[in-house]
Amino acid sequence: MVFQYIAYNEKGEVVKGKLPAVNEETANDLLGYAGYQAISLKPYIPFLNVDKLTTGLFRVKPGDIILMYRQMAMLLESGIDIVASLELLQEQATNRALKRVLGEVISDLHAGHQLSKALGKHPRVFSPIYCKLIGVGEQSGDLETVLKQVADYMEKEVTTAKETKGALMYPVITSIVTVGVVVVLVTFVLPSFGSLYSSLGVDMPASAQLLIDLSGKLKEYWTYVMLGMLAVLGLAYIYIRTPNGRAKWDRLILRLPLIGRVCHLNELSRLCRSMSLLFRSGLPLTEILPLLIQSSRNRAISTALIDVQQDMIKGEGISRPMAKNRLFLPMMVQMVRVGEETGNLDVTLLAVSRSYDAEAEDKTRSLIALIQPAMTMTIGMVIAAIAFSLVSAMYSIYGQGF
Repeated sequence: MVFQYIAYNEKGEVVKGKLPAVNEETANDLLGYAGYQAISLKPYIPFLNVDKLTTGLFRVKPGDIILMYRQMAMLLESGIDIVASLELLQEQATNRALKRVLGEVISDLHAGHQLSKALGKHPRVFSPIYCKLIGVGEQSGDLETVLKQVADYMEKEVTTAKETKGALMYPVITSIVTVGVVVVLVTFVLPSFGSLYSSLGVDMPASAQLLIDLSGKLKEYWTYVMLGMLAVLGLAYIYIRTPNGRAKWDRLILRLPLIGRVCHLNELSRLCRSMSLLFRSGLPLTEILPLLIQSSRNRAISTALIDVQQDMIKGEGISRPMAKNRLFLPMMVQMVRVGEETGNLDVTLLAVSRSYDAEAEDKTRSLIALIQPAMTMTIGMVIAAIAFSLVSAMYSIYGQGF
């Protein structure tokens, strides 16, 4: 890293400059050795940040992290130390962003930091939950097993996400095709029919006249229509990026028909699996809940967890606060209550996670089977409506003696 500093030199003069160092502590020490007394010391961020551009262009995929964890566990089991293992993984890494991150992690390890702390400096790549688990593995001396568990956990998450995206892919593609067909009909086909009917001077049915008028308006003002649509989409995207907009969007996703149930089950399954893994590692609930809140991808779920945390601090346990919020389904609340009473919370949560995974997979398959014929019928109805209007106009021409 490069640090930008303002300091006093031995003559008492204020000097400014830049200094490469592993971390802020090392940079401060280097300034002291040079006879400088630091006034201000902070990371140097250039106007054109190459690191950010690299991270944006070459994103670290979950599959890369899963493979890294598995390979690291294998190397540690074979007797290679942590630093040497990471250096070997860095040489083999093909992703530029991951290679850069591993280089920074190795530098932190050379400076005396623990692996969990070094990984925790990159939350966009390494989740805080995984870093906490790795820290537990370091303390217990069973880091290899923890790395394998984390890899298995991430692999399950990736599989679930792919299934959900697969369920949404067909309707998205079908919708794009439908819009394309309608645009072609409205832009090229309908104007031709409109010119023909106008030249013949016939009275057309209301449906055909409406379509032809709509086609003419769209063709005349298509630039404004496109700009308006882009503006609406842009404003919606900006609003969703705000905390309030993101919270409303996440609540809406959970309430959507059919797909909302699948997303809800996947979120709760992920929550239960994370809590089970953290509880099994020996962490108390007071440390587990903040990690779950921080790592939750749905703002509605994280807000509900904040309420649970506040009630838990008051001494109400965890099952009773969960029962107050409908986002936590009855089976989950009951199993958490049983886990609290028996002391096997990790076992009951894992059972809930598996049950929700099975239900989500079943509903995803049913959703895919339902979406395909539904979208086919929708396309057929749209095209049939346009075709019916054109055919009715032709019969109108014949009826008027042409």
